[in-house]
Amino acid sequence: MQGDKAPSPDQLGYVGGRLDRADHIRTNPDLLAQTFASPDALLLVMDGLEPVTADGHLLMQPLDPNALLEEHALLGLDEARRPVFARLIVDAKEDVGFASRGRAIVTELPAHEVALYGGARSLIHWHDRHSFCAVCGSRTAPEKAGWARRCGSCNSEHFPRVDPVVIMLAEHRGRVLVGRQHSWPPRLYSALAGFIEPGETIEEAVAREIREEAGVAVHSVRYVMSQPWPFPSSLMIACIAQAEDGALALDETEIEHALWVDAAGVRAALADEADAPFIAPPALAVARHLLKHWLHGQVAQTRPSA
Repeated sequence: MQGDKAPSPDQLGYVGGRLDRADHIRTNPDLLAQTFASPDALLLVMDGLEPVTADGHLLMQPLDPNALLEEHALLGLDEARRPVFARLIVDAKEDVGFASRGRAIVTELPAHEVALYGGARSLIHWHDRHSFCAVCGSRTAPEKAGWARRCGSCNSEHFPRVDPVVIMLAEHRGRVLVGRQHSWPPRLYSALAGFIEPGETIEEAVAREIREEAGVAVHSVRYVMSQPWPFPSSLMIACIAQAEDGALALDETEIEHALWVDAAGVRAALADEADAPFIAPPALAVARHLLKHWLHGQVAQTRPSA
């Protein structure tokens, strides 16, 4: 794929997709069959749920002439209008650790290819975990080019799930709150996070999660950015909220420790300085970019007006 920008070491992971998702093909069985039979059709090669790369790109290869349409999902059309498919597999083995191949590629491949892999991974994993109908328990089968499953017994239709997660910084008097989970590497801290529950707004989820995990009441929640996180299917919704005070009352079943950090401490952490008060999350994670966004705002506030 000539002309792609070299990957950035500060690249937010799994964003920047370029595929045309081609819904008009997904919903037209005849057109889908023609697309699958096209000599230009490509297969995204994967090792279970892990990516396979070659020469700095995701490995693509022509579809096998004996491949079956019902065993594949149409990811979309690339910029050359070539259809890109992924094979639906069973018994996928997950590796969601810090050193997984699916995370390492963020600094190795162009952003749009990382995004392509992320979408494929989430979709394949969803199919692997939803072979049976949640309504009646019968077998389901893929349809709509792999973007749905239908029950052969009760005819219920099921769609790939996306789990919305709020990830947020509480701000108080020029400091932000970061915390760490028990299982994380030493000194690694990040923004607090939690799943949005049924019946909640984003703002309500932010306030509830910060209150539950850190005992801090917040207000004035503002949205900053979002990130798909394909481990397996989250949408990270990054926000900043104003805390009413700085007193902490931690739920130690959720987080091991939390601390307030000023702009100098955040700057040192983002610069990976040895004496920084904490180790910042990696560049592929939206939490690091949220910290950078907050720090940029602090700098802007201290600049003299013209």
